[in-house]
Amino acid sequence: MENLLEVSNIHTFIGQFHILEGVSLSVPKGSIIALLGRNGAGKTTTLKSILGLTPPRQGSVVFKGEPIQGRRSFDIAAKGIGFVPEHRAIFRDLSVLENLRIAERQKGDFERKEQFIFELFPDLKRLIKLPGTNLSGGQQQMLAVARALVPDNELLLIDEPSEGLAPVIIEQMMAAIQQLSAQSTVLLVEQNFVVASKLAQRYVIIEEGQSVKSGLMAELVQDKATIHRYLGAA
Repeated sequence: MENLLEVSNIHTFIGQFHILEGVSLSVPKGSIIALLGRNGAGKTTTLKSILGLTPPRQGSVVFKGEPIQGRRSFDIAAKGIGFVPEHRAIFRDLSVLENLRIAERQKGDFERKEQFIFELFPDLKRLIKLPGTNLSGGQQQMLAVARALVPDNELLLIDEPSEGLAPVIIEQMMAAIQQLSAQSTVLLVEQNFVVASKLAQRYVIIEEGQSVKSGLMAELVQDKATIHRYLGAA
């Protein structure tokens, strides 16, 4: 299977702190890959390093066969990478519609994706005139994901989509991610192992800033020793 993204031995510093000390991963086109690990392991920094928000000082990031490390975040995103940050970062004073339109890279992006987005997230169509501040946490998360779908992104980096959501909303979010993966490849950070195991075909475990294990999610689910060692789950 062709790899859409190849990350090789990246090292990333934030200030004087050496956060990533050798992370490597491959993301096959058309797949959902879960980045797993304990809090503070370096999962979010890995996503930000790919996008150039925290540029790696060593190693390589290759997207569609082209090295992208060292480039500006705007230029990296324009190549077809969407980012859904952990804390949603929607524009709370803007309406749902304005939030979606502001995500356009080219005029008309939203109109081209409107039907697909509202089929995934019917609540957003109903709430389209409301400001972001009036949305529930789950609806804000839907909006954050929907914004990343407005441009033609081949790769979506999604950070903790289930965090702080009620179980029924988590189920809705999982169903939406599974559907959107038919059009985009997904690299997912997810602290909830049950959610990650149901969504992803493959996994990468990060421990203390290093990628330590990867493989098929179906095999990891059966490997209780690895789950306990690296994730602390039973």
